[in-house]
Amino acid sequence: MVANANTPLLTLNNGTTIPQLGFGVFKVDPAETTRIVTDALEVGYRHIDTAAIYGNEEGVGQAIASAGLPREELFVTTKLWNDRQTDAEAAFDESLGKLGLDYVDLYLIHWPTPQKDTFVQAWKSLEKIYATGRAKAIGVSNFLVPHLQKLLAETDIVPAVNQIELHPAHQQPEVTAFAREHGIEIEAWGPLGQGKYPLFETPEVSGAAEAHGKTPAQVVIRWHLQTGNIVFPKSNRRERMAENFAVFDFELTADEVAAITSLEREGRVSAHPDEVN
Repeated sequence: MVANANTPLLTLNNGTTIPQLGFGVFKVDPAETTRIVTDALEVGYRHIDTAAIYGNEEGVGQAIASAGLPREELFVTTKLWNDRQTDAEAAFDESLGKLGLDYVDLYLIHWPTPQKDTFVQAWKSLEKIYATGRAKAIGVSNFLVPHLQKLLAETDIVPAVNQIELHPAHQQPEVTAFAREHGIEIEAWGPLGQGKYPLFETPEVSGAAEAHGKTPAQVVIRWHLQTGNIVFPKSNRRERMAENFAVFDFELTADEVAAITSLEREGRVSAHPDEVN
């Protein structure tokens, strides 16, 4: 991976590098995806996160093709949906075809779906895909500690990442500590709380924003970066994309980071991983 001038790179446990700040396309209208991802690439993002269930892999692929950027400058993630865990290799081929790519940089199991108890089987298929080089790294999403423990006990490759709901009110400290102990990087989805609670109005965030002449969203993204999370906010508006990307010209103080971290209250705003099957 060639570094973008602005975005720091993290090294995953297999030596693959990943831009710490990326762009997500969850709930992006498939009809608008090409335009939106094109805008993101023009703003400077080089890490795009999609998934089969989003229905917009084709739009992501079209934007990548039309951008004309060298493939090695891009980091592309997609994900295996729940009903394809026993058919992962075919599902991966379908995603690759929709993206129009020879490989993805990261392929994830989207949810553990514990009632189905098929994620170990799916992971073994991902290991085979990884061995072919068509996924440069493999990982999981929404896995809790028991799911990770089962995976580590029954398979050969340690996931490169665990992509989880993570924002100041819901930091999942047990999951993040376990992951980091085992060399698994944490990716934060819903990094701004999806607008489901007044995060930006909290004094800890608004005060830091005022102190640095930044927006509350920029402060929260900066908090993620300084705490070591990989993060990919989404927006349909180019000006907001640019705002979310303009977070490398300031640094929160240790006290400001600690104050935002103190907002933890187990405030999950989306589904619990044990309930998605």
